[in-house]
Amino acid sequence: MLLTFYCLLFYYICACLPGAGLKKISMSEYKFGTNAIHAGQEPDPTTGAIMTPIYQTSTYVQASPGVHQGYAYARGKNPTRVALEKCIASLEYAKHGLCFSSGMGASDAIIKLLRPGDEVIATDDLYGGSYRMFTKVFAHFGIVFHFVDMHDEAAVRKHISAKTKMLWIETPTNPMMKIIDIAAYAKLAKEKNLLLVVDNTFASPYLQNPLNLGADIVMHSATKYLGGHSDVIMGCLCTNDDKLNEQLAFIANSCGAVPGPMDSFLVLRGLKTLHVRMERHCSNGAAIANFLKSHPKVEKVYWPGFPDHPNHAVAKKQMKDFGGMISFSMKNDTIEETRRVMEGTKVFSLAESLGGVESLINLPSVMTHASVPKEERERIGITDSLIRLSVGIEDIEDLIEDLRQAIG
Repeated sequence: MLLTFYCLLFYYICACLPGAGLKKISMSEYKFGTNAIHAGQEPDPTTGAIMTPIYQTSTYVQASPGVHQGYAYARGKNPTRVALEKCIASLEYAKHGLCFSSGMGASDAIIKLLRPGDEVIATDDLYGGSYRMFTKVFAHFGIVFHFVDMHDEAAVRKHISAKTKMLWIETPTNPMMKIIDIAAYAKLAKEKNLLLVVDNTFASPYLQNPLNLGADIVMHSATKYLGGHSDVIMGCLCTNDDKLNEQLAFIANSCGAVPGPMDSFLVLRGLKTLHVRMERHCSNGAAIANFLKSHPKVEKVYWPGFPDHPNHAVAKKQMKDFGGMISFSMKNDTIEETRRVMEGTKVFSLAESLGGVESLINLPSVMTHASVPKEERERIGITDSLIRLSVGIEDIEDLIEDLRQAIG
């Protein structure tokens, strides 16, 4: 009786505190920017705090053995992480969202859906970290990966066998900016009873929503545009399939590649400006791409916004805009000239990663894609002199002038 009395007293006190009983709103009726700021989040019921608290705890007190409010141990669930997962799911028009300690942790969970002998067909122009994990880790467990130019659906079909279980797409690809037709491969995946996974990191959910085009799972390195401030490492997955979500959540809890509450808070904060940042990334990206294309010392610019870019029509169809990722090569494509340009920038920082507010310049052959064998890199166009830009949100005049003085 005494315990019951104190429990009732506690709930009464909580109900009287500021913020208790604040109106909860359904996010389904709102647009992207509103969801980015509010989805999955409510004012703290005890204080009215507008920001989701950082629940820095490893475990939770239970009323009775096995009786709790959905939280038992923080590897399985944490309230800050749950708020983030709901927010990201809302932005991808997904029923479920799951967050991981990195983009590679999220990708790792997807491949763990497979069994020895299963085969995956992946985009040939693939992030180097994904290629490394597929070929150096999971290949040892009997999973076979085929890297195919997905501009050619006939070539993809030739690689499909009874053992094929998954199609893995990046679009735009890293770093050649290839555009893959998600809807077309969703149709093929359903025809052949395959899972379609789309790495949506370069586009972000602001520009592209693969689930709406028929994909089964969407992956993000949330380190990039979702976090947006180069201060956190995280990955996430979204799906509308209840069974897939159950399997992936089991893998996350069992294998433990989950993010902490502080990281979850940082990405939640980053999401609140995603739509505003992406507008600036896109406008700056367009200006930089056109500047480079008109420069007499630049040989080739890879950016899906150009009408002559391969599959530009597909990009217009499945993307809201063309993003801030650009690759280019110089007419004098010696490694010495390339390094001179890259080391000569002042606003663009020479660093790996992408999607932050800061502009970055990168040499994929020795940085992000160093794990891909040289002959494979060169086959798909990643030469030793290919430069990749992540165009940030600085003043565009400063960015253009920085590239002008560096190129010379």
